[in-house]
Amino acid sequence: MAAGDPRGDPLALGPEPEPAASAAQSRWGDQEPAAEIQFKILRGHSDTVSSCHFCFEDTKILSCSYDKTLKLWDVAKGFPIQVFEEHKAPVSECNVSPDNKRVVTSSHDNTVKAWDMETGKMLWTIEHEGIVTSCNISWDGKYVVSGSDRENAIHIIDAANATVVAHVQGHHKSTITRCCFDPDNQRVTTVSYDKAIKLWDMITQSTSITIKEGHTNAISDCCFTSDGHYLCTASWDRTLKIWDVKTGEFRCHGPISLNQGHEGSISSCLFSQDASLVVSGAYDQTVAIWDTDAGCKKLSLKGHLDWVTDVAISKDKKWIVSASKDSTLRLWNVEKMDRLPSVMESRKARGSKIAQCEECEKPFSYLHCSGSEAINKCVFCRLSSPVRNVLPLPPSVPPEL
Repeated sequence: MAAGDPRGDPLALGPEPEPAASAAQSRWGDQEPAAEIQFKILRGHSDTVSSCHFCFEDTKILSCSYDKTLKLWDVAKGFPIQVFEEHKAPVSECNVSPDNKRVVTSSHDNTVKAWDMETGKMLWTIEHEGIVTSCNISWDGKYVVSGSDRENAIHIIDAANATVVAHVQGHHKSTITRCCFDPDNQRVTTVSYDKAIKLWDMITQSTSITIKEGHTNAISDCCFTSDGHYLCTASWDRTLKIWDVKTGEFRCHGPISLNQGHEGSISSCLFSQDASLVVSGAYDQTVAIWDTDAGCKKLSLKGHLDWVTDVAISKDKKWIVSASKDSTLRLWNVEKMDRLPSVMESRKARGSKIAQCEECEKPFSYLHCSGSEAINKCVFCRLSSPVRNVLPLPPSVPPEL
């Protein structure tokens, strides 16, 4: 999602001139000369690509753009097989239902629309009083949430009959940049330019958690782990933070911070299916892949000619897709990234070790220092424990709650 300020990166260092795209780069199947990571370029949008998702078991990619269109791409063929064209202004975000049958979009034309994926037919439209900055479908496909810049409000929509079942005005003090359901379909999380994180309860129709000043600058994106236990937030302060929202452990210990991965404001973030990785995109034109256990960046993907606005990762963690202000999407093959000399050297330099978690039995990496205690649980099992003595991650200051 293009959650950043469209007028410019507030913390940009000043981009260096980029070489003009060569004729060879216009073909499907491109790869950077001598690149460690192969990639393919998807061209078809004529303006900023604001949102991207894998769907249909990672065989398709859904994208939307400021060119007012939504496109469904065939990954193998590399071109759009379905185009949705009904919006009258830039499309800020797109989201696909769990069964891949429906698509919802939000737009600067003040509407949220639902579409039939197979036919491309528009099913319904909900008018808002202001620009709709974000939208999301619940994990059970029953509801849609949208965020509007008018009164910084969220709308909960019944997806079956297209009726607004809740309208929360003044939910934030500034524009909502992202809204999403948790996997249990019980709470809606929103983040905003006001630096706050809020979780709104679907049953009580009230805000259950508010984290004030969750970051030191505007928060651009948020995402849950697949079990709903942890929430990751991305910010213009160039950091990612992981919050234990299931137990509220962050109230005592604060979040886990992931930093030193980008030189520009971070625009987007997403967990892998197993939560072992976090992928982020930023205004420095790069995509970062983070090891959540070791708490550090594994790899940077470079190639976009402008801001990276959104990222997605396939369920098998073999592919990453990124959307950009340069009007393209890039499909990166990261299946063998752990074998790259730069990744192995970095792990060795950090003293990173591989172990098996005694609780969930999944392999995890950790930083081992001479004289340090042995670590026998992955970061998520440690976060879930009442006592957390060892956390090989950058320290963070608990936010004001």
